[in-house]
Amino acid sequence: MKLQRFKEIALDGTVRQNPTFRLVLGTCPTLALTVAAMSCLGMGAAVTIVLICSNVIISLLRNIIPDKVRIPCFIVIIATFVTLIRMLMEAFIPSLYDSLGIFLPLIVVNCIILGRAESFASHNPVGESALDGLFMGLGFTAAITLMGIVREVLGSGKLFGLELWNFKIGFFSNAAGAFLTYGLFIAIFNVCYNAVERKLKHKAAQKATTVAEEVSEDAPALEAAAKEAE
Repeated sequence: MKLQRFKEIALDGTVRQNPTFRLVLGTCPTLALTVAAMSCLGMGAAVTIVLICSNVIISLLRNIIPDKVRIPCFIVIIATFVTLIRMLMEAFIPSLYDSLGIFLPLIVVNCIILGRAESFASHNPVGESALDGLFMGLGFTAAITLMGIVREVLGSGKLFGLELWNFKIGFFSNAAGAFLTYGLFIAIFNVCYNAVERKLKHKAAQKATTVAEEVSEDAPALEAAAKEAE
């Protein structure tokens, strides 16, 4: 795999197509679990593992699965990995399993996972599909963990369960606080993203203009050289 392709997949998953702040997918766990940063990390890790594993299997079977039943097949593959994650988490990390509650089995119908299976894994080779799952998962994990940190610190005065101070703003611990925090993060992320995009386009335009000017300056010399050659 070329380095340029690796960079494209990494940037798409974490920034350009960030599932939480750019595509606004997986909003149920984003709004419900971001009250605690540790729950966000657990959910992000689970989603990342399922994304990688399901993308790999779907990519391997992309030429075998009939087109008419591809969605049911994708769901069965995703559900298998979600069940494995649930069993492992319940056995080894019961406290995290309890904190995630119903949202852990709901990973099966998470739009991020099914969307990447349909739009990427079913059309690309295994290596690229695995990387897509990894970086999409990292983008999702980073986004919800940042929200979880803000809501936990402001709403309960804690960080990853450790008490920082007694000052609390209860608003950030309820549903309205979740919507407000999510909206603010989406706005900030997209303002920064658009500013960077404009700056890069401006630099590209300046570079193209400079190249065009250099070519126009060299044109007379090239014409003279061509006449002398004749």
